[in-house]
Amino acid sequence: MTWQLVVKPLSVEKKKAIVFDENGSQVGEVELPPVFQVPVRGDLIRRAFLAAFTSRLQPKGRDPLAGKRTTAYSWGVGHGLARVPRNPNGRARFVVSARGGHAAFPPTPDRVLEERINRKENALALASALAATSIVDLVKRRGHVFDAKSLPIVLADSAEEAVDSTKKARELLVKLGLWSDVERSREGIGIRAGKGKMRGRRYVEPKSILFVVSSTDKPIAKAVRNLPGVDVATPGTLSVLHLAPGGVPGRLTVFTKKALEEIGRKFEVVVF
Repeated sequence: MTWQLVVKPLSVEKKKAIVFDENGSQVGEVELPPVFQVPVRGDLIRRAFLAAFTSRLQPKGRDPLAGKRTTAYSWGVGHGLARVPRNPNGRARFVVSARGGHAAFPPTPDRVLEERINRKENALALASALAATSIVDLVKRRGHVFDAKSLPIVLADSAEEAVDSTKKARELLVKLGLWSDVERSREGIGIRAGKGKMRGRRYVEPKSILFVVSSTDKPIAKAVRNLPGVDVATPGTLSVLHLAPGGVPGRLTVFTKKALEEIGRKFEVVVF
């Protein structure tokens, strides 16, 4: 599916990125697609993130009869007691203030959890989040640590096959000046506060590098997926959740040349 965006670009000059091979050596330059010149709309990115995040939430509700399955009945007046339903032993039941009574305002599955966003706004937010990955100041402001002078980092297509182990991936990231961000994520891993630690999400892990590859079946995708904070996506699965975790744009991103070309075909930018 192709999205057509009518925007005023940040600059007239075409953006370029350096292409690196599997050894971290510069092998040329590539012209970035026009989508990387879309103005960064932080407000729109935040809305798109909330829409994507809340769409995964499952509605939760209580049984309508919870706390109400009882044979207790009110004794009426003349006992010197409150006229609430009671068991034969005098224990109050059913009412909110009684032990074993129903909850006052329980969660209801009718509550609207998902925030909606228009399709064109969502497409513009995705394009805006992509453009933010090429702005060094935004990426650093987000907390990423790296030594690269220009962004985004683009890998040659040969790197998708050549980087077939985590050891080679680490060596490549060291040469590109990105390994320090993976270490930042590893040092930031901690135990979650609250009951979530008992529900299968014990640890929190800061986000580090996002790899956008042509296919998740490529060796490089399997080589980097287990590094701390690293995510792997394809142009077809790429979303604001990947590019702007927490709704904050400017994620440190590595593209392969083939994936970059596919992104360029996905967005048709009309300049005015």
